[in-house]
Amino acid sequence: MMRQFARTPLALAAAVAAATVLAACGSGFDDDDGGDAEATGASDGGGPLTVMIGSSGEAETVAVQEAAARWAEESGTEVEVIPAQDLVQQLQQGFAGGNPPDVFYVSPDRFRMFAEAGSLYPYGDQIEDADDIYQPLRDAFTYEDELYCAPKDGGVHALVIDTDAWAAAGLTEADYPQDWDQLAAAAQALTTDGRVGLAFTGDYNPVGTFMLAGGGFFVNEDQTEVTADTPENLATLEYLKQNMDAGTFAFAPNIDAAWGGEAFGSGKSAMTVEGAWIVGALQNDFPDRNWVAVPMPAGPGGQASTAFTNCWGIAADSDNQAGAVDLVNFLVSPEEQQAFAEAFGPTPSRASLADWNAEAFPEKAAFAEGMEDSRTQVSVPGFESVLADFKTQLEGMAAGTVTPEQALQALQTNGEAALAQD
Repeated sequence: MMRQFARTPLALAAAVAAATVLAACGSGFDDDDGGDAEATGASDGGGPLTVMIGSSGEAETVAVQEAAARWAEESGTEVEVIPAQDLVQQLQQGFAGGNPPDVFYVSPDRFRMFAEAGSLYPYGDQIEDADDIYQPLRDAFTYEDELYCAPKDGGVHALVIDTDAWAAAGLTEADYPQDWDQLAAAAQALTTDGRVGLAFTGDYNPVGTFMLAGGGFFVNEDQTEVTADTPENLATLEYLKQNMDAGTFAFAPNIDAAWGGEAFGSGKSAMTVEGAWIVGALQNDFPDRNWVAVPMPAGPGGQASTAFTNCWGIAADSDNQAGAVDLVNFLVSPEEQQAFAEAFGPTPSRASLADWNAEAFPEKAAFAEGMEDSRTQVSVPGFESVLADFKTQLEGMAAGTVTPEQALQALQTNGEAALAQD
């Protein structure tokens, strides 16, 4: 499941404490004309809806509750919003028992498993103005050439820079890295005793972003072939390893930080690679850290990044699929995506909101730039364990016990085994 985006403080929104949202009395449909029911999106006798979310906190929960309340008031359909304790486990239990929630978050790495099992209702052809949603985000939720669900938000990695450290090193905005050579040079200039130039979480997400910029990735675009053990990926890992050996790059755990945001916020690194969720973490945990986010530098393969998203899944077993589709269309409308961005910080999934997002949240603009050239998480069932092993291989690479070649060979072998089982 993807990491959740930054949270913003609540004002009076916390007053919306109840998870159940009730509409005004009445069905909201014209009993004499079934066409009105179709127009509102809810079938005759469709009944109430349940929405299950993997919430990042109170701000996100309240924002979804309030949006559901607005739709419920318009449609006359009751909606219950349920913040999950363990979203994947609760969804699997609901699917197995034949009583899943009607609408729910789905991450790219779980999407294909649910789609192959027949658990999802494919409503992509009913999404209003679907072409406005970034293509890579739609690709993440497309199975057998059919778009199944609407991406609710999205974002890419950006390079986050400590502006005080940057200025102290004699660097200016003109020195923001445009390519890997400039990134390595900047990291060297920023490295001091007790501080590394660039540190990031040592897992497949940021490393995958470097692999994309290097012209490679874990799998091909349609995820039918493992493409790990390639010259492009080897050159990428060798680039990272070379700078780690020089002491200017580091994985966050190797400098006593849990993740890139902590390494950066605590001053153990002057740069990091993270998604938009770092904004809230810095505001909450390291408010004195001055920073700027810029697009990731281009590698030999160009400028590219991993993208992060979730979609609004609808259960194949839902008793009110028409109502669920209408609710989702409401939730992914430009107006509601703007409300979500203001409430808890996610980057809108609609390209038409890019300029608005950059103007409203200039500090987050880099986390949306380049979305068109991004790739989302691998959705092949079982591949998460393959990437977990790759993380272990990367740790060994940083420690000098695993070579880049060995890490990629293990990834290739394990990935092919996962693909063979799919």
